[in-house]
Amino acid sequence: MTHWLITPIVIPGVLAALIVLAARFHLRLQRVFSLAGSLVGLAIAAGLFWQTSDGTILLYQLGDWQAPFGIVLVGDRLSTLMVLLSALIAPLILLYAIGTGWDTRGRHFHALFQFQMMGIMGAFLTGDAFNLFVFFEVLLIASYGLMLHSGGTERYRAGLQYMLYNLLGSTLFLFALGTLYAETGTLNMADLAARLATPGIEHTAGLRVASVLLLLVFAVKAAVLPLHFWLPSSYAEAPGPVAALFAIMTKIGAYGIIRFYTLVFPPDLTVTQGLFDTWLLPASLVTLAVGMIGVLGTRRLDRAVAFSVVGSMGMLLASVAVFTPEGLAAALYYAVHSTFATAALFLIVDLVRDRRGAHGPKLEAAPTFPGGALLAGLFFVSAIAMTGLPPLSGFLGKLMVLEAATADPLVWWVWAAVLGSSLIAVVGFSRAGSTVFWKSHEVNAAHAATVDEPEDEQGADEPHDPPAREPALPMVAIGGFIALLVAMTVLSGPLMRYIEDTTAQLFDPAPYISTVLETPGKTIEYHGDSHGQDDAHEGAHVSAEDAATKTQKESH
Repeated sequence: MTHWLITPIVIPGVLAALIVLAARFHLRLQRVFSLAGSLVGLAIAAGLFWQTSDGTILLYQLGDWQAPFGIVLVGDRLSTLMVLLSALIAPLILLYAIGTGWDTRGRHFHALFQFQMMGIMGAFLTGDAFNLFVFFEVLLIASYGLMLHSGGTERYRAGLQYMLYNLLGSTLFLFALGTLYAETGTLNMADLAARLATPGIEHTAGLRVASVLLLLVFAVKAAVLPLHFWLPSSYAEAPGPVAALFAIMTKIGAYGIIRFYTLVFPPDLTVTQGLFDTWLLPASLVTLAVGMIGVLGTRRLDRAVAFSVVGSMGMLLASVAVFTPEGLAAALYYAVHSTFATAALFLIVDLVRDRRGAHGPKLEAAPTFPGGALLAGLFFVSAIAMTGLPPLSGFLGKLMVLEAATADPLVWWVWAAVLGSSLIAVVGFSRAGSTVFWKSHEVNAAHAATVDEPEDEQGADEPHDPPAREPALPMVAIGGFIALLVAMTVLSGPLMRYIEDTTAQLFDPAPYISTVLETPGKTIEYHGDSHGQDDAHEGAHVSAEDAATKTQKESH
């Protein structure tokens, strides 16, 4: 049992408490603790990623209680990839918040930030369905505070909508877990998978209800149409660094779908028939189309980026819904890419909103502003990445999605939606960028001050006078995200090999189950369900003893 696996959760939790109790009146100490903790977390996440890269599955048993009776944390290729992704964006967002002074515009920014990182890391590492709900609530409670950071009427209104939708999702999650426990008597994901794979088990209507409710819960988190209404306003009105952090939040919904429906509810089960090809794939394609049409139709730059998040989640989940190793591999690559591109765009939008004075993020001509040329260049590169134009990683991700869709009966619908929405997104971002950065006109300060702006439209964020010296940290943070996009493009070969190995591990869950349940010498087999369907995965008859030898570096 490795104790390193719990540190990505413990470090931000301890730091958040320390900041609240000991450094609440010392902003410099808060910044030092928060940034240092994020860098340490990044180093640990990189170590866990490296440790699982050869197929090792790491296990941590809280209180040394064996599953399914105790709570376990599990680190495989998928979970450590998502942990590393979260750890990569955290220090860059903190640098931006410190450089722009966002952490001074409200109370407890750094403590809430660390609590949210604790919830995110826990959601990716937990091996128990109920504790996934617990970590969801931890990150959501922290996100409510961050969403309302610095206040304002519009922000409070969007925050209320955000809270209501997520509370609805949490309620559905509890119903799903209660139904699942009533039918199986366990909520440990590995134990659930082992029980549902037992030959002759009766797949009841209750299990069907639980599988549908769980898909709805994750669809709410991933903003799948028609459950996406909360996202555009919430992300557009959130503080810039908070919106950038929220780029990983929708990926948790996608992670939940991938984890549950490869491990607990594999697609060969009767209870999951039709969930992906009949429901998820069409809903994802409509989400993709609506999101990109929103980019073209909106009159605000921040909402354009928010709608692009909706569209990118449609793209990602369309690839997931194909539910082949190639489809999941394309989805994971695109998830990493879209997180970096979305975070960069939200930070750029925040600087534009801050520097355009009363015009804010409106798509209208305005006076030139300091640093406009540099921001225009950064926006251009980030928009290329988000729309999937070559040569950046978004283009490679879309090619992978299109290739994966060739095995699906709805291939032409997928191709039409992906290519058509890409064209719409290009037009939408071109219009937004040209309006904000090029259609500027010179007006005097007196005229600019008379621009009619509805009271408190942007919340409590008041325009600031141009600084005498441009702060470097915000540009460093945005440049860091763009550098990560370039690195993804250059290293796409090794990254895709890792992701392909990840999907192979997902479609062969026997080593995961045997490691968590510690069943050496016992053969775990995956049979067709009671209707006599064939095995879902080739080579699913795996000896747990061989799996344990292959996947464990340390004795359990």
